[in-house]
Amino acid sequence: MELLLLSNSRTHGRPFLEHAAEEVRAFLPGGKPLVFVPYALQDHGGYTATVAEALRPLGIEVVGAHTAADPLELVRDAAAVFVGGGNSFRLLSALERTGLREVIRERVHGGTLRYMGSSAGTNMACPTIRTTNDMPIVQPDSFEALGLVPFQINPHFLDVQPGSTHMGETREQRITEFLEENDVPVLGMREGAWLRVSARAARLGGTTGARLFTRGTDPREIGPDADLSYLLDAAPEFDAAP
Repeated sequence: MELLLLSNSRTHGRPFLEHAAEEVRAFLPGGKPLVFVPYALQDHGGYTATVAEALRPLGIEVVGAHTAADPLELVRDAAAVFVGGGNSFRLLSALERTGLREVIRERVHGGTLRYMGSSAGTNMACPTIRTTNDMPIVQPDSFEALGLVPFQINPHFLDVQPGSTHMGETREQRITEFLEENDVPVLGMREGAWLRVSARAARLGGTTGARLFTRGTDPREIGPDADLSYLLDAAPEFDAAP
């Protein structure tokens, strides 16, 4: 498999995808248009136009999955797909409804389709969307995502801010609650970080690092360029009693 999983597509003060432009350029193949899956936002056309504008300087042509009479056939013929961010519940529901979940999963696992995700699109690469930050604005048939990696990712991970008066749960507390019910690693990727998976190798890219959460151990700080290939051997257990 070839995966590029971004924590975010927008970085404060920088154009769309600009923070990861060189990684994206190296990852996406030339020749065929990139198929963009815009279903995490309501404005499919506007979202696709934003992605096309951002990738045009890299020499990458973009076609929106929503424009095809048969999006399944479009993806079957693609060399790469980019699943954009937005609301994870809305995105998963659309992937279920269109049948794209199964087609993307089959082709990526088969090594014939490169997968790039950002935010909600990165959540889709996990076994489930149970570690998303999003509100369930729609109800998908299940929480089952693509399962391209055998662990969970929490994009846009936020560290505890000293002196904060916020009384709600921190991101770390929410992930700890997830691990009370499920035994599967969770990689909390800060904005500006990404995960590059190639066959049986996984590397943390970007400059901001991540936090790795596993049941029964303290969270670990993961620095940029860390080798995370061992996470590809994870054996997730969901709804696993502690």
